[in-house]
Amino acid sequence: MVLGGTAVHVGVLVATVAGLWIGARLLVDSVVRLARRIGLSELTIGLTIVAVGTSTPELVVTADAAVAGLGAIAVGNVVGSNIYNLAFILGVVSLVRIIPINRSLIHRDGVVLVASTLVGAAVLLDGTVTRIEGAALVVSFVAYVAYLLRTGSGAPDADPAAETDTIPTELTERVSFRGRDAVLLMVGLAVVLVSGDLMVGAASSLARTAGVPDSVIGGTVVAAGTSTPEFAVSLVAMRQGQIGVSVGNVVGSNVFNMLGVLGLGAVVRPLSFGTVALESVAWLTVVTVVMVAALWTGRRLSRPEGGLFAASEVGRWVLGLLGLVG
Repeated sequence: MVLGGTAVHVGVLVATVAGLWIGARLLVDSVVRLARRIGLSELTIGLTIVAVGTSTPELVVTADAAVAGLGAIAVGNVVGSNIYNLAFILGVVSLVRIIPINRSLIHRDGVVLVASTLVGAAVLLDGTVTRIEGAALVVSFVAYVAYLLRTGSGAPDADPAAETDTIPTELTERVSFRGRDAVLLMVGLAVVLVSGDLMVGAASSLARTAGVPDSVIGGTVVAAGTSTPEFAVSLVAMRQGQIGVSVGNVVGSNVFNMLGVLGLGAVVRPLSFGTVALESVAWLTVVTVVMVAALWTGRRLSRPEGGLFAASEVGRWVLGLLGLVG
């Protein structure tokens, strides 16, 4: 019976990998065409629509945890996902292809990323997030998105590699009807989110079968699992040469998680958590500042730099498994 259940979970994992890839292809293809049609840059679309869409799992998990009064899980999900997004996703993506960064991303959105992380850390410092603080975080995110949409037409700095290595969009070019891209965007997002949710469930079940404690599963499998949509979309976008969508998705997701998701969770119910989570908050702050500094000075993320960031996340997981960090 155990072997049969294990086989089913492995089969689900294989199927969800395929689902994530197909859904991400649909989403990226349609987003790029929509961006060009409505006059918004691919970076702006990545920072807003794609980022919010792929962060839906974090929003659902955090809101459910807040309703249940599990503030530590709500905060841990946001912080853990943000660390994973920056260190592991951007790190691995850079191993596939060196990431060139345009000036507007690092000078504008990099500053917002650092600022939102510092504001979130300050709010979390006393171990609670009140409804007033949560509402202020949400208002800040809405203001940021409004600014992006108002100033996001065109592309101030063309992505250096945007016109190379583009993969033909066979998945969507054969489909033609009015409103096609909007529909395909929603279908692609739905496939990515469902596949990600099934992947988390299957991976968690396999981990429990192997005797891994729930606390470790929550800090590793669940945090990484809720970020599988960001990973799939960023990786596919990078392989297609859509730098703005790939990097904007990660940066926008982190800003949304820290301001929007954490804020909405606190609005639903004030969050309280132990001091252990502050270790992760401090590490997120370090990773964010170092990542933005690296991009600011070189305007790209090289393979060695990306490898170091990815290795740092693997190291954090190992230390967590050994019980040396929270």
